[in-house]
Amino acid sequence: MAVKTATDKKVAKKRVIPASVTRKLEGSIFAAPWIIGFLVFMLFPLAYSLYMSFQQVRILGTGIEITPVGLKHYRYIMLENANILYNQLFPFLRQALIMIPIILVFSLLVAIILNQNFAGRGFFRSIFFLPVIFTTGQVVREFMNQGEGDIGFIQRYNITSIIGQNLDPTWASPLIAVMGSFVLVLWYSGVQILIFLAGRQTISSSVYEAARIDGASPWEVFWKITLPGMVPFILLNLIYTTVDLFTFPTNPILTQVTSANYGQSSALAWIYFVIILVFLGIVFWLFSKAQKASGLAANK
Repeated sequence: MAVKTATDKKVAKKRVIPASVTRKLEGSIFAAPWIIGFLVFMLFPLAYSLYMSFQQVRILGTGIEITPVGLKHYRYIMLENANILYNQLFPFLRQALIMIPIILVFSLLVAIILNQNFAGRGFFRSIFFLPVIFTTGQVVREFMNQGEGDIGFIQRYNITSIIGQNLDPTWASPLIAVMGSFVLVLWYSGVQILIFLAGRQTISSSVYEAARIDGASPWEVFWKITLPGMVPFILLNLIYTTVDLFTFPTNPILTQVTSANYGQSSALAWIYFVIILVFLGIVFWLFSKAQKASGLAANK
């Protein structure tokens, strides 16, 4: 019978925790700061805003007067006053349907270009990400008010009137609005470019070398290697872009959430939150359908 040495016992002790458990523990440690921050700083305000949405709130000199009103604010927003939600929500949703593909395609193409070896690559990567750092909500609003977000040739060649004459007003208005803020929309593509760039670097260079040896053209390499490998990152960017657009500084719904009526504004915020969840659910469903139809499903 073999006798276990002290070294063997130490090795056995080190192998008690499986690698999968270690990875999950590491992930939990990285997520812990966000979870702690959410519980400490955000959970109570969110819960209190949900409570306020069922109340009529009046700010008096002596304090805050709260009167329970049940679902009054929700009925008023969803059934009685369409101007608060529907008249501004539906045009914005159509605008988002136009902006999301533009941002994703632009970000993917720029990420592929920035992944190439050329002089000053790090400088250009920084240039594309800098607007994300410097452009706050107030800066974006000021640019929009000055008309600096549109493309010059749109006004020069009167493209807006051409769109208005040839498209239904339902889609012409959001398309013109997107073109009016086109530059600012692309400014907000820095995070998506960074995610796509990281995803592109996960694909081994040996795969591309093998494809070149087999005589594959760059077009075939893109559709059969690059794009399938980027599918998880496309989904991630799709989710991020959707959430980012729904909280964009020029979002008309957010301008309705004010301190003038705390109860009604809280109800509107929660209705808007549910709409975002439903929109994300539709995005997940459409993405899974497109994945199966195109045969680009990632290997599990």
